[in-house]
Amino acid sequence: MNPFDLILNLVLGLILGTLGGLFGIGGGLIAIPALGILFGLDQQLAQGTALVMVVPNVVLALWRYHQRNRIDPRHALLLGASSFACAWLASLYAVGLDVSTMRWAFVVFLLVLAAYNLARLRLAPTTGAGGLRHHWGWFAPLGGVSGALGGLFGVGGAVVATPVLTSLFGASQVVAQGLSLSLALPGTAVTLLTYALYGHVNWWMGVPLALGGLLSISWGVRLAHALPERLLRVLFCAFLLLCAGLLGLK
Repeated sequence: MNPFDLILNLVLGLILGTLGGLFGIGGGLIAIPALGILFGLDQQLAQGTALVMVVPNVVLALWRYHQRNRIDPRHALLLGASSFACAWLASLYAVGLDVSTMRWAFVVFLLVLAAYNLARLRLAPTTGAGGLRHHWGWFAPLGGVSGALGGLFGVGGAVVATPVLTSLFGASQVVAQGLSLSLALPGTAVTLLTYALYGHVNWWMGVPLALGGLLSISWGVRLAHALPERLLRVLFCAFLLLCAGLLGLK
């Protein structure tokens, strides 16, 4: 890798790390279309390479969110365990899919998430109480479904769990993002391992992205706690639509 590419990847990692901390998703959602468009990586290779950045970003972001809003270990363990098992199985399936089919499935996935979040902005209250409306035992199926989708698309599952935690469980946006990161950590780790074993990781690109992300993700976490609840949700919807649009153009 030449110095220009190294600097470019570091700068891209800084941007993605900030976004990952802001939305509690590790940065993978925007990294995947960025790697596909800027560097021409196919869908599986983009997802695997993005995970090199996402895994350490999730670790640091989880710690930062825990410092500001303590995460119950029982909740984290249940979400993490169910996510791990389902992400592993889904990632084994994902590595064998056709590249074009995978890309368009990912675009549809992002559009559905964006539509769901936009509907919540119109129909649901704009603020969460911070507590939980339902027993935390329901985190097991939530972790399983989110982990499976995360393993399939290489995004960690937090992007699925966050809106469910705010709309169905009544958690505030920042509390939901912290809980979602505890779900994402084991899921992203096992998904990265699977993609790496099948040769769908570019480590020369992924490591500089990870370094940039680690330097900037704390900025995003601080910004998430400073922004109004409704604005954070609007930005999250715009972020999903942007990612879908970038991939659709590829």
